[in-house]
Amino acid sequence: MTTSSLALLLSFLLCSSLLSFASYKAEARRFISVSSLISKDLFDSMFLHKDDSACPAKNFYTYNSFIHASKRFPKFGTTGCLATRKREIAAFLAQISHETTGGWETAPDGPYAWGLCFKEEVSPASNYCDSSNTQWPCYPGKSYHGRGPIQLSWNFNYGPVGNALRFDGLRNPEIVSNNSLVAFKTALWFWMTEQKPKPSCHNVMVGKYTPTEADAKANRTAGFGLVTNIINGGLECGIPDDSRVHDRIGYFQRYASLFNVSTGPNLDCENQKPFS
Repeated sequence: MTTSSLALLLSFLLCSSLLSFASYKAEARRFISVSSLISKDLFDSMFLHKDDSACPAKNFYTYNSFIHASKRFPKFGTTGCLATRKREIAAFLAQISHETTGGWETAPDGPYAWGLCFKEEVSPASNYCDSSNTQWPCYPGKSYHGRGPIQLSWNFNYGPVGNALRFDGLRNPEIVSNNSLVAFKTALWFWMTEQKPKPSCHNVMVGKYTPTEADAKANRTAGFGLVTNIINGGLECGIPDDSRVHDRIGYFQRYASLFNVSTGPNLDCENQKPFS
C-alpha cells in the first residue's frame, strides 16, 4: 500500500473512530438520505448558472430529479461517516459538472459555477457505435454519443444501463437527454457500478477500493484522481498538467468547501496509467 493510499484509508478509519461504539451502531442502522446532506439551496448555490438562457440544459437538471434518482441507489451518499458521505456527493457533482460545463476562465462567478449547462454532446465526432460488441449491438440509425450528467457514451454503456434501469438504451438512447430523472439515474448507475478491471467510483470514494497488482504497478491510488481515471482516463490520465483534469479538481475543491469537508489526497491522475 502506498503512503497516499494509507493516508486516505486512515482518514476513513479516523472518521469512524470519532463515533462511540454505541453511536456508530445507531448511525449504521439509520438511513441517511441524500436530501438531508444537500438541500435545494445548497444545490442551487453549486449550480448558479445551469438554468441560464445560454445553457442548452436550462430547466432540465432539477434538484428533485437528482434526489429522486439517488433513491434508486441507496448506498450513494449514505455510506461511511458524515464527512465521507459529503465527500462522495461533492465528488460526484464535481465530475458531472465537468462533463456538462458551460464555464470558461473569466465566466461570471468563476469557471466552476457553470456545471450542468449541457445535456448532450455538441457536434459528436461519430455515432459512438462499437460494432465489435455483439452483446450490446447498435440499433440502425441510432447514435450513442454523450448524453446526460455523466455524458454517457457508446453502445456498450447504453445497453447495460438501459437493462439495469428498465429502458431500451439501444433503441431509445435519446431518453437520456429527454428525461431528467432517467438522466440522473444513468449518471448514478455509472458511478455505482463496477466495470472490471475498473472499480466503481463509489467504492473509491468511500474507502472500499482494494488495488490489484496491476493497479499498484500502474500507480492507481485511491482518491478523486482515480475516479477521473475510471471516467475518462484513456484521454486524460498519465498526462502532466492536463487542463481537463484541473477543471474536474477545481469543481471538487469548490464543492468540498461548500460541504465543509476536505478533498482527501490524490486529486489528479497525471502519474497513473489509464485502465486498459
